[in-house]
Amino acid sequence: MTHNLKINSEYFLPIKQDLKCFEIRKNDRNYQVGDIVVLNEFFEKEQTYSGEKITVKIKYITDYNQKVDYVVFGFEKI
Repeated sequence: MTHNLKINSEYFLPIKQDLKCFEIRKNDRNYQVGDIVVLNEFFEKEQTYSGEKITVKIKYITDYNQKVDYVVFGFEKI
């Protein structure tokens, strides 16, 4: 399954710089290990997309100590 998600620029940049390899998300899409996620950089203040994207593959998922219906997924860039 492929998921297209918007991600605020402040969280997109650390992924682009290989500093961040996880996301905390509401699990409204039934994320699974092996899923592809396309992260689309979004500027919240302007309510616009930059056009930059990063594609990742989910490697690990946990809901440990998260809010109800939220998960943390680890990923690798592809």
